[in-house]
Amino acid sequence: MTLPENAAQSSKPDRPVDPGPPELHVVFGAGQIGTRLATELLSRGLRVRMVRRGQPAHPLPGVEWRRADVADREAAAEAARGAAVVYDCANPAEYHRWDELLPPLKRGVREAAARAGARLVVLDCLYMYGSPDRTPFDEDTPMRPCSHKGELRAMLARELSEAHARGEVRATTGRASDYFGPDVPTALLGARFAERILAGKPIEMGGDPDQPHGYSYGPDVARGLAVLGANPSADGKVWHLPLSWTGTTRGLVEAIGAALGRRGRVRPMPDWLMRAAGLLSPVLGAAAEMTYQWKVPYVIDDRRFREAFGVEPTAPEVAVAETAEWIRSLAPARAA
Repeated sequence: MTLPENAAQSSKPDRPVDPGPPELHVVFGAGQIGTRLATELLSRGLRVRMVRRGQPAHPLPGVEWRRADVADREAAAEAARGAAVVYDCANPAEYHRWDELLPPLKRGVREAAARAGARLVVLDCLYMYGSPDRTPFDEDTPMRPCSHKGELRAMLARELSEAHARGEVRATTGRASDYFGPDVPTALLGARFAERILAGKPIEMGGDPDQPHGYSYGPDVARGLAVLGANPSADGKVWHLPLSWTGTTRGLVEAIGAALGRRGRVRPMPDWLMRAAGLLSPVLGAAAEMTYQWKVPYVIDDRRFREAFGVEPTAPEVAVAETAEWIRSLAPARAA
């Protein structure tokens, strides 16, 4: 008996469908979060390209590198070509030159994502909120900046929101608090803190170390950005990324010290001294206006992100232990 043609075809084994190459995700900025984000994206089976102005300090296996000055619109657009998702993790190291450097950087990445037809995930801070009248404070908190850098961040946040509303780019923002954790060298509790606690010295800081202050664990920030990159439902919204530490700064310093078997100490620095030190260190001087964040309870509410995506922050005791292990790993280098 001869089978009908369609029946004969249906009896053939199904051939696997070629899914094609994985999506390209492009990370602008190869600093403390951008580098960790690239590793996170690689672990998810994605193609990853990192973009920075200079040569990579420590190239990551499996990552494509591009050198580009993001303020150069054509160079930025070329660096983002082919991307499904673009991540803006770029932040000028010259804290005191933000007026000059930050707007062209943020606008350059935004336009590059738009020209690539890619979704844009922006890493942002909390400066635009100013001094909140309650804590914890959520994403609906009005932007009432009380610092010049906060005004700058608020302006750029509004520009991004307006560009999304006009349909120029599909964008979402993940906001994080101050960082701690392994390989976050420029944070308050970063390389200088590690150096001083290993030397048995206190870490200096502005504000009151006994006020509640939220700290975002670096790996959680990178993971949160990757989650936003994987979920188009996040577009058009601001999200507070999962927050690991909600106690005081002194409590966090003491917890890390205890995990190291050392005494963690904090020495408050008055604002006038920070401004005076700014004569020698412009970056330190530029930080003086931000100490208001440590003079009041300053803890974000991250429930919206956790409930939407089912992602929890790293448990504080785990984050503290991993931070201590990173600091301990620096001890041989310091001794050398």
